[in-house]
Amino acid sequence: MNNNQRVLFMDYNLIEMIRQKAKQYEAETAQFLRELIAIPSMSSDEAQVIQRIKQEMDKIGFDTVTIDPLGNILGRIGNGPRIIALDAHVDTVDVGNPDLWDFDPFRGKVENGIIYGRGASDMKGGMAAITYAAKIIKEIGVPDDLSIYFVGSVMEEDCDGLCWQYIVNEDRIRPELVIITEPTNLNIYRGQRGRMEMEVKTSGISCHGSAPERGVNAIYKMADIIKEIEQLNHRLKTDPFLGKGTITISHIRSTSPSLCAVADSATIHLDRRLTGGETIETAVKEIEDLLAFKINQAEVTVIDYSTASYTGLIYPTRKYYPTWTLSEDHAALKQATAVYQLLFEKEPIIDKWTFSTNGVATAGMFGIPTIGFGPGNEIHAHSPYDQCPIDHLSKAMMFYSGFILSERQF
Repeated sequence: MNNNQRVLFMDYNLIEMIRQKAKQYEAETAQFLRELIAIPSMSSDEAQVIQRIKQEMDKIGFDTVTIDPLGNILGRIGNGPRIIALDAHVDTVDVGNPDLWDFDPFRGKVENGIIYGRGASDMKGGMAAITYAAKIIKEIGVPDDLSIYFVGSVMEEDCDGLCWQYIVNEDRIRPELVIITEPTNLNIYRGQRGRMEMEVKTSGISCHGSAPERGVNAIYKMADIIKEIEQLNHRLKTDPFLGKGTITISHIRSTSPSLCAVADSATIHLDRRLTGGETIETAVKEIEDLLAFKINQAEVTVIDYSTASYTGLIYPTRKYYPTWTLSEDHAALKQATAVYQLLFEKEPIIDKWTFSTNGVATAGMFGIPTIGFGPGNEIHAHSPYDQCPIDHLSKAMMFYSGFILSERQF
């Protein structure tokens, strides 16, 4: 059976209806995105933006709208036994240096068909698009066997996938398929490298800085380890689809009795991106096997995350986010490709994210088939050029609606 045969019942009239409704709601979706951008919502500070999303979902007429104890908002349409979910995290990174911005990051500026502002690409554009895709699906008719969750998830920027660990383990919602709506430039994505965060610590003996030979400087011990980690990055494994694993030092700190004393400890923070075949065990062992690590009797630790959400709930986890891919012959990917072909009358680009997403939990931890499709381009994420084209919103709505309305069991 070829892809077009799988969705043969998605006839011309349905395709045109989806296109027309997506265009009809484009302006409302764009205005909704602008209003979401206008609400600052860094990780653990998403309460106001969640309430704004609830207001929109209530206005549209979702069957249920709930906010779970972690603070995720889950809007549902349909009452069938099978569950599909569309995910958009609603937290953003901070602005950084405001002098680098040519516009107010919280205004939602519109110029030449593009909406600018913090979170436009990563990823309030995805949240706006799935909210109005739900409106389109409701108006055309939700498939009888489906319950579809449209999730505004929290804390992703601080701890990828924590929200979905909570949704699956505590809310007891386990979809058979998840669509991640992080920016893909309207391409279809089927995976990403994983990541983890580690700390390496060296210990020394403090003494007065006027006579450093009396002590053991932990920073000097760390210097040799740093050089070896830089070299380690060049020889990490490469995967033909996901690319190369990487490691970098993102922070360094030390302790001493005073600024006139030898450092008695030094700690570096490692950002480790994991390609296919790399795991938490292999990544830790690579550090432990470094000659300077052994000589200097250093310690390596995988970091734990235990920050409170905006609701006050702490849901601790280890900062290990597994690599994941969806196979090229998976039914969900074939369905996504067929829907794309019918709606846009061209072949999609099948690719992967460079950065990390909530797929580390849905696919990486729980093995739930996961695909990606979102408005905006990831090159603008976390940058002072954060933006989302308005026509991406309507095209994303078309794809989400078309996928659901032509859905097959996965």
